[in-house]
Amino acid sequence: MSEMTPREIVSELNKHIIGQDNAKRSVAIALRNRWRRMQLDEELRHEVTPKKHSDDRPDRRR
Repeated sequence: MSEMTPREIVSELNKHIIGQDNAKRSVAIALRNRWRRMQLDEELRHEVTPKKHSDDRPDRRR
């Protein structure tokens, strides 16, 4: 991925996925953010990594 911007990531996704523009944008931003976090020192990475909460997502079992 090197230093691709979210716009460049979306451009690559457009080659394989039709429509779903909001989803592609969200994925591109998430990928870029993850890549940027991985470039940080371990100590700082821990501070900026999103915390996982069980109540962040709706229960899909209903």
